[in-house]
Order: sequence, then C-alpha cells, then structure tokens
Amino acid sequence: MSQRQIIQVFEQYQKSRMHFVQTVADLATRPQNTEILQNAGVMPMLHSLMLDTVPSIQQTAALALGRLAEHSDSLAEAVVKEDILPQLVQSLASQNRFYKKAAAFVLRAVAKHSPELSKAVVDCRGVDALVLCLEEFDPGVKEAAAWALGCIARHNASLAQSVVEAGAAPLLVLCLLEPEMALKRIAASTLSDICKHTPELAQTVVDTGTIAHLAQMILSRDAKLKRQVFSALSQISKHSSCLAEMVIEAEVFPAAFVSLKDPDEYVRKNVATLMREVAKQTPELSQLIVNSGGLSKMIDYLGESRGQPRLPGIMMLGYVAAHNESLAMAVILCKGVPQLALCLSEEQEQIIKTATVWSIGQIGHHTLEHAKAVATAGLLPKLLELYMDASSSEDLQAKVGSRISKKALENILKKCTYIPALEPFLYDAPSNILKHVVCQFSKVRRKIPTGPVLPHDSKARRLFVTSGGLKKVQEIDAEPDSALQEYIKTINSCFPEEIVRCSSDNLTTQCQLNRDIRNTQ
Repeated sequence: MSQRQIIQVFEQYQKSRMHFVQTVADLATRPQNTEILQNAGVMPMLHSLMLDTVPSIQQTAALALGRLAEHSDSLAEAVVKEDILPQLVQSLASQNRFYKKAAAFVLRAVAKHSPELSKAVVDCRGVDALVLCLEEFDPGVKEAAAWALGCIARHNASLAQSVVEAGAAPLLVLCLLEPEMALKRIAASTLSDICKHTPELAQTVVDTGTIAHLAQMILSRDAKLKRQVFSALSQISKHSSCLAEMVIEAEVFPAAFVSLKDPDEYVRKNVATLMREVAKQTPELSQLIVNSGGLSKMIDYLGESRGQPRLPGIMMLGYVAAHNESLAMAVILCKGVPQLALCLSEEQEQIIKTATVWSIGQIGHHTLEHAKAVATAGLLPKLLELYMDASSSEDLQAKVGSRISKKALENILKKCTYIPALEPFLYDAPSNILKHVVCQFSKVRRKIPTGPVLPHDSKARRLFVTSGGLKKVQEIDAEPDSALQEYIKTINSCFPEEIVRCSSDNLTTQCQLNRDIRNTQ
C-alpha cells in the first residue's frame, strides 16, 4: 500500500468523524430527536470526540452537547455524569475563541435547569473559568460567558454569591460599556439576576458603579436592552430605601416615564415594576414620584394595558396610597379609583383581581373622604361579591383573595358614613361584614366633618325608614349582649319607639311611617 493510500485512510477517518459530529449537532436542534440520540449512546461518543486532535471536531462536539443539554434536565444530568464538565472547564483556558463559546454554551445549558446542576458547574470551578472569559477580547466569548453566569446566579443567593466572589460584577459592568448591543443586554440581565436575591448582593453590584451606567441606557432605542436595564434597576430598588434612593439619585425619574408608552410591552411592564419598587419603600420616595408626574402617567398606563402588565402598576398605586392620607388623596385626585374599578371589571385572573382589591383597600381606609371616594365609585358591592365568591372556592389563590377582600371591606366600612353605599349591605352582607355596616349606622359623632349619619340628619333618618333599612335592622338576628346587638339598640334609639315597633311588626303603612317621622323632627 502506497503512502498516499495510507494518508487517504486517515483523511477518510477524519471526514467520517466530522460528518458524524456535524450530523449529531444538526439532529440535536430538534427536541424530538434527543431521546433517540441518548438511547443510542451519543453522550460517551461526544465525550471522546471532545478529546479529538482536530479543533473543529472538538468545537462541534461541544456544540452538540450544549444543544442536547439545553433541551432537558435529564440530558444535562447525563453531561454531568459523564464527567464532561471538568474537561470543558480545563480547556476553556487554552482553546481558541470558537471552542470557548461552545464550552460556555454547554455550561449554560447545564446550569439553567436547576440549582443542583448549577452547583455542579460551580463545583468543577466553572464560574472561575467563565469569569476569565469575561476578560477575553472577543465579544462573542464575553457574551457566552456572561449568559452562563446569569443562568447560574438566577437560582438562589448562594449561587449568585459564588459568581460575585469570583469577581464577575466589575467585569460585567465593563461589558455594559462595550459597543456590541447583545453583550450589553446579557450583562444587564446577569447583573439583574445577581441583584434580585439579597440586599447584600445588590449592594455589591451597586458598589461597582452599576447604577450610573444603567441610568445612561434608559433612553436607548434597543427595546431588549431597555427591558434588562429596567429589570436590573427594579431588582436593586426592591431591597431597601437606601438602594432605591441611589437609583433616584441617578436621575432615572422622570426620564423613565417616557418608556411607559414604549411600543415594547415588557419595557412598559418593567418600568411599572421599577416605579412600584421605589414607591413602596418610603412616603418620601412615593411623594417624589407623585411630584414628578409619575402617578398620572401610571394611571394612563393602566388604561392602555391589559392582563399581567397591569399588575405592577396596580400595586404601585396601592403602595403610594398606603403611606399616608395625603398620598392616598393624590391617587384619588388623579382618577386612580375609577381606573382601578375598570381593572377590577375587565380582568379575570385571580391574582390581578386580588392586587386591585388590595390597592382599593389601601386608598379607602384612611378617612371618611377616602372611604366615600371608593364608595361613590360603586366598588363596595364588587368587593363584597369577590369576597363571597372566593370564600366558597377551594383554590388557594382564591382563598387568599377572599381574605384580602374581607380586610379591604372591613377597613373601608369602618371609615364610611355614606349611607347610600352602606344600606345595600343590610340585605346582602354576611354577619361578619354586617356588624361593621350596622356599627357605622349606629355611630354618634359630636362633630361630623362630612357625610350624613342617622343621629344627626333627619333626612337620612326618613330615608332609612322609607327604604326599609330600619325594618331590615330589626330582622338581624344578633346574639344577646353582643356588639352587634348594641349597635342595633343605638340605631333604634335614634327613632321614636312607635316607629321602631312599626318597622319591627310591619303593622303600618308607608304613609303612616312617613307621617310619624315628620312629627318627630
């Protein structure tokens, strides 16, 4: 056999290996093929090909492994069991940029599935190798490494801490300054995944100067970048008032309000989330948003949105109103109550309804004026309906909604003296809600700032009798010596005995009752 023939044998062997690994990589792009490939023993074959002397075969084998691991956690576990990760990590320091991107892709595909698989990447010193890749000149390698680090950090605080301890945060901030848009997006996303877990992790990221760089990108024309920027700022702000103030000091507002009308739905939602996280911290931060015109912008946003994107905006109104009477009144004056009423009627998801009810409760529980604003918007019957419907449901989320509806109702009713809104509750409310309504009718106030109550308003007393309210009070079955019975006695004391007796026994006509009432004025 000639030398040429011998060389051809080796060339054919190399071509066959390359053909095999390319075919497997192509087949691995389709999820329906993965089980067949795994049953055929593809993992050990790819493992051996990663040790091949030909770099292109190594890279393609790594690409195939990444595609397989990406599809399911069982295939990712198979990569770990085959002891492929240590080899990948070791070769990251010496191979070319194409191999490094493929290897980082494998580590990302394994880490994304679970904390346990991410821990396997950490244990084989994968994080250290990925951080070194962030120092590479090639932006594609940096992007692949940053993405893998984000998949590790997102699972829990311990894994995020391992990423920070490896020195990733400053390098990720430098990635924000690179011209490549894809790298900026992934860097911002990874920083967001690190910040979300604990105040300490968020503070570590902030100490690298992250906020200033993120703030410069909020008016970017790239929607995907803005999504990640606002997400990162939200994750920083949510932990404490100190961190939220640092975001404010970067002059994020009112510039961010422009993005509440961004064409991209996720940008709008993330801006609303950022406003929610800042507003919930302190009255002062909420007031700053209000003074910047953010409240009216948010209410407009709620009117233009549907479904889940509404949720952070609804909660933001609740957090603002919860702080004090003045901020709650600001929500009312900006027409926040009618907008929440619209959200309550339009949305079907239980979590959105529950959040809306909670926000309404935060607005209405402060004073008589606040309660009246909620009552005149026709929201009290809706709250009662939601409470009654949800209380009979076996769904856990519905039961949570029922408790929140009950609390909101009780808190508003304790302040409400608007009789047209209270009276229907005499007919429809269960006893645990009814006692609060009867209590409001029975209250004797020496000084009444606003709103009619029975002991002090003859017109209200007349209407209370003619509408059947007094008769309904007599029908309430209250336990002896209970608070409810005392409230009923107080109401009865506002009327002459004969009117109470007539209402109780139903022995007289409406005209007779009206005549008796006139005689008592």
